[in-house]
Amino acid sequence: MSVTAEATDIRPFRVEVPEQQLAELRSRIEATRWPSGELVADRSQGVQEATLRALAEYWTTDYAWRKCEAALNALPQFTTEIDGVEIHFIHVRSPHENALPLIMTHGWPGSVIELLQTVGPLTDPTAHGGSPEDAFHLVLPSLPGYGFSAEPTEPGWESGRIARAWAELMDRLGYSHYVAQGGDVGATVTDAMGRQAPAGLIGIHMNLLAGALGLKDQLPAESEQERAAHDAVNTFMTDGFGYFLEQSTRPQTIGYSLLDSPVGLAAWLLDHDTDSHYKISRAFVDDEPVGGLTRESIVDNITLYWLTGTGASAARWYWEFGAALAAAHAAGQAPPEVSVPVGFTTFRGEIWAAPRGWVETVYPKLTYFNEVDSGGHFPAWEAPELFSSEVRAAFSSVR
Repeated sequence: MSVTAEATDIRPFRVEVPEQQLAELRSRIEATRWPSGELVADRSQGVQEATLRALAEYWTTDYAWRKCEAALNALPQFTTEIDGVEIHFIHVRSPHENALPLIMTHGWPGSVIELLQTVGPLTDPTAHGGSPEDAFHLVLPSLPGYGFSAEPTEPGWESGRIARAWAELMDRLGYSHYVAQGGDVGATVTDAMGRQAPAGLIGIHMNLLAGALGLKDQLPAESEQERAAHDAVNTFMTDGFGYFLEQSTRPQTIGYSLLDSPVGLAAWLLDHDTDSHYKISRAFVDDEPVGGLTRESIVDNITLYWLTGTGASAARWYWEFGAALAAAHAAGQAPPEVSVPVGFTTFRGEIWAAPRGWVETVYPKLTYFNEVDSGGHFPAWEAPELFSSEVRAAFSSVR
């Protein structure tokens, strides 16, 4: 199939949500049928009622989507068709012309909104305690089926295919060399880019060792830290794996609920990991946000999922991930080694805080590793300045 010049054009994009959609959203929240509260004092039965009721109250009274819309529209946004899917992305060029191009990928249950507070520190470091040599030209794409990117209309959009699309995007933007970064789903895409080694990619950085799920029996367990990481992975796979299992096996089933109830969507997106859950609960119940995890930014992200109707299409990535792993296992295929320099940062509150020995096992070409005492699964969202400093440090050797 030939691709027309019009399809590959890069077109400006603006967010313009009709007021009718916002009014319908508020009415649906107000009409929520609430279950009885949990019978325990912790989150072991799921997202706690107090958190959801406080979130719903804020969503219908004090929250203003138009502020988020204006913030997005203040940034250069574009769309372009790649491999049959219309991809939305933010592209902010640094005022420093020698800046290093960086493509950074969000995860689930996040979106480009989780990365917005890093735009300033990464593109204009001189305004954030850095130097011109720290600057990046920043590309923030929305994953296929997430946010303002279109939904794939056929199976097969696993991380490897997304990685190839990102390489095409950077080539289309005219970048002859660049680096890539990701956490959560973005970590698997960035990992795939490193293994594909497209022309122009000179380094990658991640903040989640996604490979630990499939390789945990091959990872060392000699030190106390390594044994603790094994325990964390096992805990996740027994106690925190509900959303992962449902989305990797039956994303369509959960999708019907996610597109019908705003509060149901909010509960599903919040039920991710213990550290993040309690930090988000603090923002709503106690009005004590942890860093950038404010009530406003959390509801910005949930509202984006609602307005774009992407609850089901975003969940389908997990089905694609599971299918790709099963196919590789059946074929007995080991992925190619990463041939570019690898940087990795372990944030203290991550679901499993990967020790250096684990990261070196997965990435023998590790060139940068650091453990920091704060931040969690969404470090760019929770601690954007710290996260940005880690990204700068990780790529300093490839500039």
